[in-house]
Amino acid sequence: MNLIETVRREWFSNVRGDLLSGLVVALALIPEAIAFSIIAGVDPKVGLYASFCIAVVIAFTGGRPGMISAATGAMALLMVTLVREHGLQYLLAASLLCGVLQIAAGYLRLGSLMRFVSRSVVIGFVNALAILIFMAQLPELTGVTWHVYAMTAAGLGIIYLFPLLPWVGKVIPSPLVCILLLTAVAIYLGLDIRTVADMGELPDTLPVFLWPDVPLNLETLKIILPYSAAMAVVGLLESMMTATIVDDLTDTSSDKNRECKGQGVANIASSLIGGMAGCAMIGQSVINVKSGGRTRLSCFVAGAVLLVLVVFASDWVGQIPMAALVAVMIMVSIGTFSWDSIINLSRYPLSTNLVMLATVAVVVATHNLAYGVFVGVLLAAMFFANKIGHYLHIGSELNAYGSERRYQVVGQVFFSSADKFVASFDFKEALDRVVIDLSKAHLWDITAVGALDKVVIKFRREGTSVSLIGLNEASATIVDRFGEHDKPDAVDHLGGH
Repeated sequence: MNLIETVRREWFSNVRGDLLSGLVVALALIPEAIAFSIIAGVDPKVGLYASFCIAVVIAFTGGRPGMISAATGAMALLMVTLVREHGLQYLLAASLLCGVLQIAAGYLRLGSLMRFVSRSVVIGFVNALAILIFMAQLPELTGVTWHVYAMTAAGLGIIYLFPLLPWVGKVIPSPLVCILLLTAVAIYLGLDIRTVADMGELPDTLPVFLWPDVPLNLETLKIILPYSAAMAVVGLLESMMTATIVDDLTDTSSDKNRECKGQGVANIASSLIGGMAGCAMIGQSVINVKSGGRTRLSCFVAGAVLLVLVVFASDWVGQIPMAALVAVMIMVSIGTFSWDSIINLSRYPLSTNLVMLATVAVVVATHNLAYGVFVGVLLAAMFFANKIGHYLHIGSELNAYGSERRYQVVGQVFFSSADKFVASFDFKEALDRVVIDLSKAHLWDITAVGALDKVVIKFRREGTSVSLIGLNEASATIVDRFGEHDKPDAVDHLGGH
């Protein structure tokens, strides 16, 4: 595929859908960017400039067309302490270093590590984010007048019923109709309800180049490196998980390593115009896809329109009722949650369900996506190792003279099954010779080699000759390198295993 065809496919194959979805995302991004700025303890413009810059840059550099990246709550939570103790300039420096680390991760191909994240972890991650998105709307629905509830209910009605209209329902995204219509109603009736303007002051100037005003020395590096590393890890985790989800929603694939690099470039650019570091946003990405966005153009439009709206149309944007945006985010929450996972609880194995539920519980409890994914991956690895360990079978048969027993090993020998492997042999049986057939087995690690050594040496201690046959090339290589049973002082080394 030549360059022109690639550009057309990734940018201009869905122009109308991308323009409309980008507009919806831009409107939804504004209050979120302000809210995340407040969480981080910085001026609203820091989050707004970041969202504009990251969205525009990632449209060119990212590896997942149709995915929205901007300032996020997960990243904002990591910045709180740094901003409080050292100020905005150190945050900008940390964001810049975060970008450098993410580019390095891309070149190290760490995006490929997503293959180690099981499906149950991804589902848990999605469900947890859906719950967090819904919980984030609750402050807007507590201690308010009935007008807010009525507007929110009306917004949900528009979102879900408008697509049922012939033709026009398919052409215009219902979230956009919801925002525009409820804003018009609120202005016409003069309703005294919370608006975007109430969340913080919108910027009235375009961003300018801003190099972080910090000393370039080792002391500065010591201060920002822990924060930069944490932001890089969390940002990449959320971006990779979101990319996987968008892959599923659109039935397409993405370049995870390119996405790592792209996120890094976007965060560097953001820090140089006074913005905070960000990453992919699952909620906004779902809004984009559900509204018809598919290509890089949708993300570019979202970022560009966001800047135009907050700088040149702030008076109008400020009048958007928060109830309209709450309705959109509730729609996102409902659409993001994997409802099939509840139905499948009775069908799936207990281990799969535990991994999913543990991921949800940790993310919701800590509001830290990295912790949840780490716990989920760890549990999934433990359950997998335990399951594979049970698939080891060792049979045996005695020859006609009763002097030789042949053991047939079938399955995987590694740290989880090593004890079972050793326990399957009868060392007290009076035999002249033992043959261990490993042609249907595989030895994976030094624990497996240690177990094999233990078996061979124990038989020899009882005066039984041992022969190993059928080792495949990979197993033979690790046995030759780490095995002790064929060494002259093998008995002395047995205790070392």
